[in-house]
Amino acid sequence: MKVGDRHYRTIWPTSDGRAIEIIDQRWLPHEFRVVPLSTVDEVATAIRDMWVRGAPLIGVTAAYGVAIAMLGDPSDAALDSTWDYLHETRPTAINLRWALDDMRNLLRPLPPAERADAAFARAAEIAEEDVELNRSIGRHGLTIIRQIAASKPEGEPVRILTHCNAGWLATVDYGTATAPIYLALEEGIPVHVYVDETRPRNQGAQLTAWEMVGQEVPHTLVVDNAGGHLMQHGLIDMVIVGTDRTTRNGDVCNKIGTYLKALAARDNGVPFYVALPSPTIDWTVGDGVAEIPIEERSSDEVSLVWGRTADGKVMQVRISPDATEAANPAFDVTPARLVTGLITERGIAEASETGLRGLFPR
Repeated sequence: MKVGDRHYRTIWPTSDGRAIEIIDQRWLPHEFRVVPLSTVDEVATAIRDMWVRGAPLIGVTAAYGVAIAMLGDPSDAALDSTWDYLHETRPTAINLRWALDDMRNLLRPLPPAERADAAFARAAEIAEEDVELNRSIGRHGLTIIRQIAASKPEGEPVRILTHCNAGWLATVDYGTATAPIYLALEEGIPVHVYVDETRPRNQGAQLTAWEMVGQEVPHTLVVDNAGGHLMQHGLIDMVIVGTDRTTRNGDVCNKIGTYLKALAARDNGVPFYVALPSPTIDWTVGDGVAEIPIEERSSDEVSLVWGRTADGKVMQVRISPDATEAANPAFDVTPARLVTGLITERGIAEASETGLRGLFPR
């Protein structure tokens, strides 16, 4: 996607091919910063502290982290310790484990002297695969938007509610939930996106809204609790969100608050779709509520907020009493029964094991 007049991905190799650069998302929407990552510690920090965000992008970043580790020590012990170190950074997003497993399975049979080059090549392949997966998700999701648009008066936009950021900033390019929106605009279908602010980290207000501005998508920022009200008054035609992990039965783990949107959508007859690339499916898990580990992040993310002051300074302020403790579960699980469909790179599946196996039999 574009930032100003220049095309950017969220992650790319440096000119010497032995490190990476990323968009440091902590500073958006107020500042656009690109930073290099040249050590495993820097990669781990970028994932853990959310310089990079979104399950697909986390996976690609971790793959490059393994490659960087192989430059310094290509031994089996280093390969295993890097897997453990990076896996601990974000326990909920399954793409992280998928990418680490993919890299270790590739590198283990190779002589140590060949591992670094092979690792960088494979990390680049994973990045390219992510872009194509997202394009395909966009094409399949576009069919839904077309159908809704055909049922509306000519010129009236398809009104879409999102939650958190499942845009190109959460992937390498295009995004998951946003890919159908971008393709709809390219096709000339009018859309209007209602963007949840997504507390506590405000990734909707800060990241999704920034994307919408940059890609010239008509949109409105709303507080998280406005979604049900909008649906009750017929102002939402569909909900589309991303996911950090989807079980084989179709349960969806996504940013905290997604479950409440799904409940409101069901009560008001609004279709609720989830966009996901296949590496986000965890075939080892059946019951998402019982089995998916939910990351508990720092209470500071709830008690403190970043913003830009009237004089242009970007600063952090406290919004709660000093003595008040805060809980911060980062994700919740939406049961499959509340999901209208899963938009994957191979098509739209029913949210069930039968539906997913129909598209991914192996």
